[in-house]
Amino acid sequence: MNEQLSERAAAACLRAAVAAPSIHNTQPWRFRFDGAGFDVYPDPKRTLESIDPQGREMHISIGAAVCNLRLALAAEGWATRLERGGKNGAAARVAPVAWREASPSVRALAGAIARRRTNRDPYDDVAVPADALEVLRRAAAADGVRLVVLDPVRRGAVLALTQAAEAWQRADPRYHRELARWTTDRGDRPDGVPAQTFGPRPTTAALPVRDFGLDLPAVERDAARFEPHPNLVVLHSLGDDSGAWLDAGRALERVLLTAAVHGLATQPMTQALEVPRLRRLLAAPGGRWYPQMILRIGYGRPVATGPRRPLRDVLLPAAGTALPVRSTAFSRAEPAGTRPAGTGPRYHR
Repeated sequence: MNEQLSERAAAACLRAAVAAPSIHNTQPWRFRFDGAGFDVYPDPKRTLESIDPQGREMHISIGAAVCNLRLALAAEGWATRLERGGKNGAAARVAPVAWREASPSVRALAGAIARRRTNRDPYDDVAVPADALEVLRRAAAADGVRLVVLDPVRRGAVLALTQAAEAWQRADPRYHRELARWTTDRGDRPDGVPAQTFGPRPTTAALPVRDFGLDLPAVERDAARFEPHPNLVVLHSLGDDSGAWLDAGRALERVLLTAAVHGLATQPMTQALEVPRLRRLLAAPGGRWYPQMILRIGYGRPVATGPRRPLRDVLLPAAGTALPVRSTAFSRAEPAGTRPAGTGPRYHR
């Protein structure tokens, strides 16, 4: 047993972390490794002031990155300790604490990091089996988080609220400026939502998916019929502060990876959660459970991957660390479809 992570293993774990999903693919995180653990920080320059002024979705994104980091460490054989918060404004600290053989389920989830996608295409017009939904519900059931499967009545209400939120946002010039900042028709950008992942334009308004091509009308896209009765679930947390958002993000990523393991496609539908007065309507009676994510789930075809920032852009220096930012393992160029030997799978959005 090695008593300290090797430089190569630490870099591979960080690549797993940055493969996490994030709102508008902003990748709003930075990391510092001090030889004993990883501190994970929000990147305030990547806050979406129009749709996420409190940083709720930013912290959910960071929680997803923390989940991936811990899974990658577990797949390397390390048990980890998680601390919410930390020095110098860290959102969380993840430290390997003991050697432990990875279970088959952990290896399966860690392996799914490379396969997980945000799928904005139409799904098959079939119901997801109840046993598969129960597996997803169990994947979320930790850390004061629960996953609720919507019946047809509640699904209709959520879709109506999402349509209202979509109209509200489209009428806001700040939303258009923000969307334009984080979407692109170029293929050389390491963040944001590129045109190849926009998905087709729906032929009807029955499924109010976010139109990432709204301010890029020159981008050619097919029109398509989406499923008329989408399978929707809502992720709730106990509490509604930065710690609860972080926990919701960790649970969300477990759900997304579990879905990938079981061959399910997933897409966040967050518009109704980004308009405060509409989000309040989605809260559970009694004020104990707060909605943090709406997911569309189904069976879809494979879709393109999104870009990722290189580690040198997200890794902060740490005095005395055994893993300097300029180390080969952290600064190595990573052409698409390649990976250095021994660093595990290449991870994508």
